[in-house]
Amino acid sequence: MKKVILSLVFICAFLVSCESDTTGNVSKVTNYPQFTLNGDAIIYVQKGDEFIDPGVIVTEGGVEIPYTTSVSGDYRGGTTLDTDIVDVYQIVYSAVNQDGFSGSISRTVIVYEDSDLITSISGLYKSTVVRNGVVSAQYANLKYVLVWKNTDGTYEMSDGIGGYYAIGRGYGTGYAARPVIITANDIATNNFAPIPSFGVGAFGGTATMSGLTANPATNKLSFSTTWDAGYTFVVTMTKVVL
Repeated sequence: MKKVILSLVFICAFLVSCESDTTGNVSKVTNYPQFTLNGDAIIYVQKGDEFIDPGVIVTEGGVEIPYTTSVSGDYRGGTTLDTDIVDVYQIVYSAVNQDGFSGSISRTVIVYEDSDLITSISGLYKSTVVRNGVVSAQYANLKYVLVWKNTDGTYEMSDGIGGYYAIGRGYGTGYAARPVIITANDIATNNFAPIPSFGVGAFGGTATMSGLTANPATNKLSFSTTWDAGYTFVVTMTKVVL
């Protein structure tokens, strides 16, 4: 009987030891960074105006922790937010908790340039696109297409097909048709020089814009773009008044 009892004690001790080895110090509670944006998720700033980043509040288990900030421009590639440069800027706020787990939240800041569509065509526009005659609500009032004035006096448009793929399909700015460089001889009479051809983002190919017309009475820019992939985009852009 003694041998049997000793064997049972040994087995029990062995099982307890194994359980202790495999589960000890495995469970641990970690609090991921929690983010609260100060201010709006989208902020509009007219070119040249001051922008003060309202920042965020980041907490870990209810205690505020530090964060870092990075900036990228969607169309012009800046890594700092410069209100003298029209673009759609993404501000990303990131933080890491004490256990090395990271998190982030973002804000969009749109720096735009306004105009009267008589002496300038710069502006922030909503876009409606008809491709090969097909009308769809998916491609109506797309937010946003930008037009800005370059230092050499030309204008540039952020997407020469009105954001059809980049915004309407949600593919992102890598699928915007650009660069669209516009030389205005006389905007009031819709006298624009022929617009050099451009590619359609990651798709490539060659696209040609024609018939650019500015209508100050309706706050609209309209044009047609033909892409050698077999598509024609008829675009109507309405300037957003903020």
